Amino acid sequence: MSQYQVLPGASHPLGATLNDSGCNFAVHCPDAEVVEICLFDSRTEKQISCIPIPAKTGKIWHCFIRGVDAGQLYGFRLHGDNNSHNGLMFDPKKLLIDPYAKVLNRPLFWDAKKYQGDSQDMMPKAVVMTPSRTPAKINKPNIPLDETILYEAHVKGLTQLHPGVADEYKGKFLGVCQPVIIDHLTSLGVTAIQLMPVFAFMPEPFITNKGLTNYWGYNPVNYFCPEPRYVVKDAVLEFKTMVDRLHEAGIEVILDVVFNHTAEGGLDGPVLSFKGFDNTACYLFERNDYGAIDYQKYVNNSGCGNSVNTAFPYVLKMVMDSLRYWVQEMGVDGFRFDLAASLGRDPYEFSTLSGFFRTIRQDPTLIGCKLIAEPWDIGHGGYRLGQFPANWLECNDKYRDTVRAFWRGDKGHTSDFATRLFGSRDVFSKESRSILTSVNNVTYHDGFTLQDLVSYAERHNDANLEQNRDGHGHNLSANYGVEGPTSNVKIKQYRERQKRNLFATLMLSQGTPHVLGGDELSRTQNGNNNAYCQDNEINWINWKLDTTQQEFLTFCQQVIALRKSSSILNHLNFKDDHYSTGCNVEEICWYRPDGERKLEGDWQDYNNQAFAVELMGPDSMSHEHWLLVFNTSEDDVRFQLPKIERHKNWQLKLNTHYDKWALQPNVLVKDVHLQVLKSIAVFKCIVA
Repeated sequence: MSQYQVLPGASHPLGATLNDSGCNFAVHCPDAEVVEICLFDSRTEKQISCIPIPAKTGKIWHCFIRGVDAGQLYGFRLHGDNNSHNGLMFDPKKLLIDPYAKVLNRPLFWDAKKYQGDSQDMMPKAVVMTPSRTPAKINKPNIPLDETILYEAHVKGLTQLHPGVADEYKGKFLGVCQPVIIDHLTSLGVTAIQLMPVFAFMPEPFITNKGLTNYWGYNPVNYFCPEPRYVVKDAVLEFKTMVDRLHEAGIEVILDVVFNHTAEGGLDGPVLSFKGFDNTACYLFERNDYGAIDYQKYVNNSGCGNSVNTAFPYVLKMVMDSLRYWVQEMGVDGFRFDLAASLGRDPYEFSTLSGFFRTIRQDPTLIGCKLIAEPWDIGHGGYRLGQFPANWLECNDKYRDTVRAFWRGDKGHTSDFATRLFGSRDVFSKESRSILTSVNNVTYHDGFTLQDLVSYAERHNDANLEQNRDGHGHNLSANYGVEGPTSNVKIKQYRERQKRNLFATLMLSQGTPHVLGGDELSRTQNGNNNAYCQDNEINWINWKLDTTQQEFLTFCQQVIALRKSSSILNHLNFKDDHYSTGCNVEEICWYRPDGERKLEGDWQDYNNQAFAVELMGPDSMSHEHWLLVFNTSEDDVRFQLPKIERHKNWQLKLNTHYDKWALQPNVLVKDVHLQVLKSIAVFKCIVA
């Protein structure tokens, strides 16, 4: 104790705040009787001092310790009532992570033996940070929403097997910003990388005990610390470097954030941080028939054992402080909120006017960020697609399921497919939401990859050691004759065509497209549609491409470029769309294959699986004129193309038909008939 001088300090800011003479520590823990800050040797992690915090202001314990320098390791121990019936979980044997810590010295792994008794050896230590170590920031790209194409990736999965990434950077933040990775993203044409969770996390005990891990990282222990697994030496500097280099290349960084639950689980879960400081405020609990809170029963809207109470002022402040930190200090451009319906519960029922939504809407730091909701959780009334505030985008599962069913050949989906193609306006009203609101995807991290979607009719999750019972059972997938890999040339060609149909549909649809990283490289998970626990080649992207895979990558680049070349394909502005002013389409016409306009009855025809749509822009906007032709039936369909002026021709710009008879792009089509077999053809009207 002689080397330290302890003063009352200040109650804010929360966390550890360093200056030239020492460090201020402040933590929220209203019901503790004694709060101790424990200091550890930076090399051995041996506890060198345990200092009772002398001051408390309201619900905040605080002190200033002279002699503490940058790099000091620390944690907290709290004394008080340990009575779960009252929601109190104080136990000085459990070393706690500071909820406002900015760096942890190592990853957190569950170890039942090390957790028993004193948990000090299991727990990573927070690190006192030197303020303002930021390198010069590159200006943010600020990509307009109608130009945004999301690319979902995992830090390790993206880089682990790339031969152009140095071994020391594989699986790390610095690997993501290596030139070979950035070159791939820019050549593909995506504008934003959506990183799966990068907050510090702990794999669940039940999965750890099976010898597996939580590879995805949806199990946070802190909302400010970059995950140490992805760090070489300096977590903050390396993350900022990654962001800066991506920004320099014109690529935005979106973080997949998990504020709906933590790794502490339910009543039987470990005490790691939130539980030990203020269990009753940080989590939601069920109520009995008389309205009394039952602290023995955690609300579990997440399916992971607990639900964070974002309606509580301290928790709401912590979440908002976290978001601002990642934007202001770490430089990110937006967030995708996991199980975002939980954040709109105030505290038990969802409301568009919840405190969280109101707070984030008025925050000047976040007003320009891209906000993406996974618009559901598994709690009562948890499905909220289309009900988020107007400044949010929403992942659209209706789009995913309809597009999958349509291209699989399921009948009766044509009308719904057309609705999804043009922005799902039945869900996102023209009166109150942008046509770009729908985040369109055919694949996501939780499900089949694109390659597996056309290769497997059933999930194959045996490697997860849950008897193949985990993962979604309703995949709307098909194998087209053989389950899994095959040498049958016709089946392989059919699968390649279906991949093209699905990817092209994604890029031709109104909304914000979401690409699952690796789909463009024909990545397979061997039929596993819930690979959250596989830290191996099942999840790591294989960058070695054969000829067929290289051809598909080229196709993906071309169709993205086609979308980006057109203001109409990017963002349709209808005359009757009252969300925004302006109009870039004069007329839209729907056709049957025989060239006649579609009637109401045609849309209701259960067997109708082919149609065309013509998009005509006004003369004042370069008069873009497009024709999109779709056929998902198993039969050849001869389309009669709409008649156009004599001095003009239809030019084929895209064709998904994958065989030697396929028409090549930019071919002028003079015949009014076109044969299309389970594929898409896109034409642009040009002056001959």
